[in-house]
Amino acid sequence: MDTTEIPAEPSMPYALAALGVLFASICFGFVPLFSRGLTDQGLAPYAIAFYRYILAAMLLLPVTLRYLSQWREILWGMGAGAVMGMGWIGYVSALETVPASTVGVLYMTYPVFTVLIAWVLFREGPTRRSLLASTLIILAAAIAGGPASVPAEQLPTLLLSLAAPFGFGFGICVLVHRLSRLPPLARISSVSLGSVIGLAPLILTSDMAEVLPSGRQQWMLIAGIGLVTALIPQLIYTICSPLIGTTRTAVIGSVELPTMFAIGFFAFQEAITASQAIGCVLILTAIAVTQSRSTRTVTTVIARAAKR
Repeated sequence: MDTTEIPAEPSMPYALAALGVLFASICFGFVPLFSRGLTDQGLAPYAIAFYRYILAAMLLLPVTLRYLSQWREILWGMGAGAVMGMGWIGYVSALETVPASTVGVLYMTYPVFTVLIAWVLFREGPTRRSLLASTLIILAAAIAGGPASVPAEQLPTLLLSLAAPFGFGFGICVLVHRLSRLPPLARISSVSLGSVIGLAPLILTSDMAEVLPSGRQQWMLIAGIGLVTALIPQLIYTICSPLIGTTRTAVIGSVELPTMFAIGFFAFQEAITASQAIGCVLILTAIAVTQSRSTRTVTTVIARAAKR
């Protein structure tokens, strides 16, 4: 059996590692700021998704090449990345017209998709805690994104945005069940490369005006979405999360959703409605319920691999 050397766990104070996870999670929540800025300037949603992943794919390509002997795992990672990249198109499209807080609540439904995909594809039955959390999350989505809270004309866009949490849920399942032998950086690199390859046909067959940045401001936003919301926080998250444990990582990481609310309020002057606030509370409650015991998430997989 081919064995892979896992990098040794770095030495870092607990408080600094916790701050690292907090910083990374806040960065993840800044996606709406950059994506809406780019769509407002005419860039297509799939182009924005492409640019978010391409920096990580290019810079970490040597890591993928180093572990080509584990080609099955690499292909699974690339497949997951392709699904996640295509799903992210719906997320960016929704942010064009729907409040960031509402889209954020719907994006946080990914644990429900994770449970369903793990059950159907990998025969991992749901636990009572995951079923309870899934119920809370579905209720949150129904309150924040239902007909009573969202104009009827926006409902198709919101349904399309669910492709993003579906893709992320699929990615988590692949990480858990197929990529455990790859070190963390190889997982990030293979998934990012898969996203870029999956989105490349759309880029190559589109009008250049829709996919090619036309000015300095667009290039700065692209650099921001690639570095601030993807590559840098992914690396920090990968290093720091094993040092504080799965439970605390999940609790600290839940700051991503309030960050989306803050971006919508301060950057786009979007009022936070009662339904959105209730949805946020229910999502955070669901996270607390599932993380009161160790659960299998992206963080769990990275943590277990780093400690081997």
